[in-house]
Amino acid sequence: MENKSFNIENFDIKLDTNIIGRNFIYAEEIGSTNKELLNQKEFYHHHGSVFFTDSQTKGRGRKDNIWYSEKEMNLTFSILINEQRYLKKNASLLNYCSSLAIALSIENLYQLHTELKWPNDVLINGHKVAGILMESISIGSKIERLVIGLGINVNQNLFQGKFKIAPTSLKKELGYTIEREKLLAEILNNFEPILDKVISSTNEVLNEWKSRCPMIGERITVVNDSGMKDGIFEDIDENGFLVLRSHNKILTLHFGEVNIL
Repeated sequence: MENKSFNIENFDIKLDTNIIGRNFIYAEEIGSTNKELLNQKEFYHHHGSVFFTDSQTKGRGRKDNIWYSEKEMNLTFSILINEQRYLKKNASLLNYCSSLAIALSIENLYQLHTELKWPNDVLINGHKVAGILMESISIGSKIERLVIGLGINVNQNLFQGKFKIAPTSLKKELGYTIEREKLLAEILNNFEPILDKVISSTNEVLNEWKSRCPMIGERITVVNDSGMKDGIFEDIDENGFLVLRSHNKILTLHFGEVNIL
């Protein structure tokens, strides 16, 4: 099947949000949707703006890992969050909104079982189907604007390079071509209420996220800038940080690469 450009009209018909995605910016090709949306252009000031591209040439994951996405096959987009009520709490909570929205959308539309890997991966059968990268601009200690970059493997069959977690796509799992417009609308339709809920009912969002994270309770290693730690993945706290029970001590970790021992 030939690659098809994203059909904005079909997407708009299925979008059922009040704010998220109503300012929709499309580029056939761009270096990075995150970098573009962090740019303080006049058109990029609307909270909930979504920047989508059919071809991202400089896509990145955490720690500047390359995110390679075949043209017109996947979903590569960013969401702008710049209303302070969403940024006053720990911004890492927005990561949970995003991965949970992806997981719910995949489950609702395709009845596939998803798992969530701390802090920002969505897995199917142990393979990575989606990743998230958040970036922000701050003045002093105040976050002025934050973008959530999302990459979902939709119709891509082959993946280049070496990976810590083997990638997959929805097409590989299901055996047929996925309508990208329907999936993107579903993700944004789920993201908007979850975003509001993370303010009013933070524990409800975190509990739903944790119910999809089989690593909790397992012995793990966490590698970050301070080195490697091992212990029991005890919990996710109210700020979205990983609680590790390590050698009779309780550690709170803000980021890191997690693996089961």
